[in-house]
Amino acid sequence: MKSCERYVSPKSDYFVYTPSRTAREMFFYPLQCGRFFYKAGYSLCRESYDSFLLMYLASDGLTLELDGQVHTVPSGSFVLLNCYKRHAYYAVSACECLWCHFDGAAAERWYDQIVSRLGNLFSMQNSRSVLDLLTAVYDVFAGGNPVREPLLSKYLNDILTAFLLYGPAEKEISHHAGSIEKTVTYINEHYAESIPVETLAVMAGLSQYHFIRIFKKETGFTPHEYLLNTRIGAAKYLLKNTRLPIKEICFSTGFSCESVFCTSFKRHQGMTPLQYRTSGSSA
Repeated sequence: MKSCERYVSPKSDYFVYTPSRTAREMFFYPLQCGRFFYKAGYSLCRESYDSFLLMYLASDGLTLELDGQVHTVPSGSFVLLNCYKRHAYYAVSACECLWCHFDGAAAERWYDQIVSRLGNLFSMQNSRSVLDLLTAVYDVFAGGNPVREPLLSKYLNDILTAFLLYGPAEKEISHHAGSIEKTVTYINEHYAESIPVETLAVMAGLSQYHFIRIFKKETGFTPHEYLLNTRIGAAKYLLKNTRLPIKEICFSTGFSCESVFCTSFKRHQGMTPLQYRTSGSSA
């Protein structure tokens, strides 16, 4: 559809989509998408609009107002907004924007994770791959192609994943993210061994206090909690998929003695290792 908004060039277009019930329950899904050529003087201010908004600015000229702050959006930048909250933007000069309003069952969590690392406005070292995905969403509708909701969901998921993996060109996602990933890999490979937190902190190049704080920020668990969860997960697999005695499983997954193993397992799973082995549960 051609836009009839004031200060939007007639060559602009947009498309509206109503997702299926399955898409709303399972996928990311677009609600509207378009390519707008704003004229100087365009402005928009909304208290709420039920979706998340991803924008790519192909040229300078857009200004964003969010949480009481004003941001000039450079050419080649992405903007990610939670439109359930108040937001505003306006064009101080003519500019081009490719955009998509989207949502999904996990959209808010993805949004929070990305914005906590990158902010609402960011650039990328290689924006081409993400721009191609966003263009692919737009082209499905602009080209009159069949709408395949799993594919649209994949495009949106790949975009959000790229933001978390590759990050911005001008600021790091997290200064210590690589170090934490290294220690997580080490835990997953050596969980059956004794792993003092001091060892992990040295590996990450951090003091013990800062390591514990940053590890929890990155993973949601303290190092001890993560190690315990890994050991319990390994024990669950062995209980369900082998005939190894519980005592042997205990020591092969890093627990110091059978009583500690049984106590920890019951606290974590709500049942003893033997009860878990004979139950129908796999959770």
